[in-house]
This record gives sequence, C-alpha cells and structure tokens, in this order.
Amino acid sequence: MTADDLPFDNSFAELPPAFYTRLMPTPLPAPYFVAASSQAAALAGLDPAALSQEDFVAVFSGNHVPPRSQPLSAVYSGHQFGHWAGQLGDGRAILLGELSGPAGPMELQLKGAGMTPYSRMGDGRAVLRSSIREFLCSEAMAALGIPTTRALMLTGSHQQVVRETIETASVVTRMAPSFVRFGSFEHWHYRGKQEELRTLADYVIRNFYPELQGAENPYLELLAEVTRRTARMIAHWQAVGFMHGVMNTDNMSILGLTLDYGPFGFMEAFDVDHICNHTDQGGRYSYSNQVPVGHWNCYALANALLPLIQDKDAAEAALDGYVDAYGDKFDELMHAKLGLSTTQESDMRVADRALFDAMFKLMHENHVDFTLFFRRLGDMRIADRAEADAPLRDLFLDRPGFDAWAVEYRARLRREGSLDAVRREAMARVNPKYVLRNYLAQTAIEKAQNGDFSEVHKLLAILEHPFDEQAENEAYAALPPDWASHLEVSCSS
Repeated sequence: MTADDLPFDNSFAELPPAFYTRLMPTPLPAPYFVAASSQAAALAGLDPAALSQEDFVAVFSGNHVPPRSQPLSAVYSGHQFGHWAGQLGDGRAILLGELSGPAGPMELQLKGAGMTPYSRMGDGRAVLRSSIREFLCSEAMAALGIPTTRALMLTGSHQQVVRETIETASVVTRMAPSFVRFGSFEHWHYRGKQEELRTLADYVIRNFYPELQGAENPYLELLAEVTRRTARMIAHWQAVGFMHGVMNTDNMSILGLTLDYGPFGFMEAFDVDHICNHTDQGGRYSYSNQVPVGHWNCYALANALLPLIQDKDAAEAALDGYVDAYGDKFDELMHAKLGLSTTQESDMRVADRALFDAMFKLMHENHVDFTLFFRRLGDMRIADRAEADAPLRDLFLDRPGFDAWAVEYRARLRREGSLDAVRREAMARVNPKYVLRNYLAQTAIEKAQNGDFSEVHKLLAILEHPFDEQAENEAYAALPPDWASHLEVSCSS
C-alpha cells in the first residue's frame, strides 16, 4: 500500500462547518524520518516498515495530503490555570482523518503542521525537542497501561523555529479515537449556542458512548461516565508518579485519555507538592493538586453540559462519582503495587489506607525515588532479612522510620499468607523498572539535535517493556545524575 491508498474517513468532518476549519498543512522543507511506533501502527492497521518510506514521510510531515483525507483543525475553548481563556482551538494541529484498525477507528492528527485560524499569534510549528518528548511519553504511558493518546510517527526538518532559542521543526503524528476535549463543550456553552452544544454531545455519544443512547438522560450519563473515566485516569497517574503539568480544560479528553504532553514529568525524589512545570509558579498543577483539579475540570464540563442535562442536582450527583471512582481505582492500584492480593473489609481496609498513608509520608520526608522504591519493594521478604532489605532501605535517610514501617508491612503480608516468590512476580508486573525520566529524554533530544536518532529508538524499545528486567539496560533504571537536577520543563516543552 502506498500513502495515497490510505483509506481515510473523517466522522468529525461530518459535523457542521462551525466546528472546524478545513485547511491544508503547511509543507516542511526537506522532511526526514525520525522514528515510528510499531505498536501504534498496528492499532491503525498500518505496516510500520512502510512509515519510513518517502511517500509516508511526506504525508506525516504535512507535505502531501492523500486523496481520501479531509484535513481540518477543530475549534474549542477552555479554562487555563483556572481562568476562562476564551476561544482556543487547534493552533498547530491538523486532523487528517480516521483509519480503522483492530481497535476501531483512530484519528490521525499532525501536531506541528503549520498555522491555523486558531494559532493565536503562534507559528503553528512544533520543535524536535518537544515532539520527541510527546512521542516517547505517549508510547511509554500506553505500555504502563495508562489511558492515553498514542504517537504513530515523528518527522523532522532543518527549518528553523524560534522558541527560547533557535530550534528545528518537527511533526508528531498522534492518534486517538477522538480529540474532543472538555473545552470543546465549553466553547459552545459560553457562546450560548445550545444547538451546537447538543450536536457535539450527540456526536460523542453516538460514536464513542453508544451504550448511553437509550438512557433516560443520555447527557447526564455522559457526564457521569466521563467523570468516572477522568478519575480513574488520574488514579493511574498518581500511582505511577506521573505529572501532566498543564491540566487546563482544553487538555482534558472527553474519552478519559491522557492528552497533550507538554511539561510533564515522572516523579523522582518524592515530594507530594512537586511542580513539574516551570511555568506553573503557583503550583496549581502540582502532584498533590492533580486529583482535585481533575474534579474541578469535571465541574467545568458539567457547567457546559447543564443546558442539556437540565437538572443541577442530578449533575452534582454525577460529579460526586469522581471521589468514589478515584478512591476505588487508586486503592486497587496501591494494593497491587504493594503486592497485597486481598482487599480487607471494614476496619482492615482502614488499616490498609493507614499503611499507604504512612508509606507516602515516609517517602515524602526522605525524598525517596518513586520508581525505585516500588520496584525494590518487591524484593522485600516476609522474613526480616537485612541483606534483602538493604537496596530498599538505602533509599531512606531515616532508616529507623523505614524499619518501623516495614514491620507493619510485613505483618500485613503475613495476615494474608503472602508468598515471597509469588508476590515478587506480581509486583514486578505492576511496578515499572523504566519510566521516561527527564534526563533520559534530554539525552535523546541532544543526540537527535545533532542528527543521531539512535537514542530515541533505544528509549522507545526500552519503554515499550517497562516491567521487564532488561539487564542490558540497567543504567536506564538508575537514579538520575546530578546534572539532571537543573533540568526544567515549561509550557514551551
């Protein structure tokens, strides 16, 4: 199959013209192939080996549009850092259309494909640095089992782009069943356009929540289900130490997917109030605030949908589901991360939560590396053996504090008759050894900026199997080097 044979469809293009602007991508001079994800390609029914060919590079850098594509950029609005920002939209993204694969239709969107009517003084381009980060993190999150948009392919060009410094342009082709956001609904609500609001809600329900079509109040059920999905997604974030960095309502997926990778970060030295986004001076999107901000964003969505729901009390009840959905999912994930195969009832359940709280408090006070702690915890044995505990215990300055917590943890393991070998294997399946630490991404970026993409390829291969030991890649699981403490990511990342 050639790139011109791509069987694109585009259900979003069937909406009225007010929802988008049809336009062509802006070509990049002399685009080149950087990397592609074979796993993402399989979801879209594509042959990954073909993606490096010249005709596919042309399509996925915006230089050629296949005959069946209907390229467009969508309009939306949103709250940014808690304030109403008004109209936003796809300022540098162009949707090519949908390809059907084993998982159903997947929209393919070019991020960095040039200016659109929604660029708001921007140049419509993405740079190689930020595109590498989004490409790698999208696929890393998928491998961790976290709901996310995907990244199919990465192309580059020597065209210069001005950010804090002069950089080079890049396009990342990302995929999702839909890129509709909370802000897509806010856009029509704040303009008093109830008919367009209903049209969008009906489109989302029909295409992505068909089971709700027969509900007495499908718009209420949509709110309830999106609220639950959002809560569960954020529970996954918290459990793996992922920080999004810019949880504006225009960056929240109506499908409960992690969307728009910019100034993200994976927790290293644990600090419950860590801010991964250097632009976020007030700490609105700190690790500890992600859970309440996710709830706040669902309230913003509820406000936008209220003209359709027409029952404020019912909408508030639907939003209350966030707390239980988050709590249940986080509790489930933490039991698995600690190798607890039974969820205790009543007073024992309270005791488990106290065990978790004490663990996080100790990690916070000792600034323990998040990923290494949980991975090494799997090596702990029920019998108190200092040699087995040493690699984990050495992460703590407060060794007596760790020892006291370990006594409680071992007692809990004994209560359910835990077996060391079985527990260790189960914990290794849920506690990753490899995550996309900022310094790993930075190393790959610096090599790529010098024309060497080998580290991008190697990191992708490692992160696609985050739970495997990969003894040959042990260095990629180590504590970050001293120079990494100076790395900063911001909204331009």
